[in-house]
Amino acid sequence: MPPEAVYADIGDLKAEYSITDIDRDELLTEALEAASRYVDRACGRRFWLDGIAAARRFSPLRNVVSDGDGTHLLINDIGSLDGLVVEIGTGSSWTDVTDSVETEPLNALDDEQPITSLLRGAWPCGGGQRVRVTARWGWPAVPAPVRVATLRQASRLFKRKDSPDGITGSAEWGIVRVSRVDPDVAALLRPYVLPGLG
Repeated sequence: MPPEAVYADIGDLKAEYSITDIDRDELLTEALEAASRYVDRACGRRFWLDGIAAARRFSPLRNVVSDGDGTHLLINDIGSLDGLVVEIGTGSSWTDVTDSVETEPLNALDDEQPITSLLRGAWPCGGGQRVRVTARWGWPAVPAPVRVATLRQASRLFKRKDSPDGITGSAEWGIVRVSRVDPDVAALLRPYVLPGLG
């Protein structure tokens, strides 16, 4: 996994605890990696960008929404137009249709948001037809709320070593059970969670 797959910086996490040595860097790095993968699972998407374009196939039969503009093929997040190729076909026979496709949302990449659908007059449905999209998958940049949520979750995981049974406390305010997910983390991630399709 590339370094950009970790959504927050170890320096920021160390600053939260005023850590200046490198003795706990391995633990902090593990916490950041685990928190980043938690964010991926919680949101149903990932926020790092592939270094090179790779092909994925989609079934128009199950992934299209039509409206007055045309037919929108719902796809995984695309974070860059570099190397974008859209083809229709089956097996080893593919026809390039990149020129007849519009990426959506409009201006997504300019707003540091991913492309999530491809608009075309119509996508072929049935007959085993597939759409093969070659692209750099992921987000163009890690959103600030995702970075903060990752830090909060990593901090929680790092401190968990001090409360192995999920219980912490002090003489001042007593003993409390540590919840599994910080409510602030859930709130920060809520706008980035992919909705299910019914």
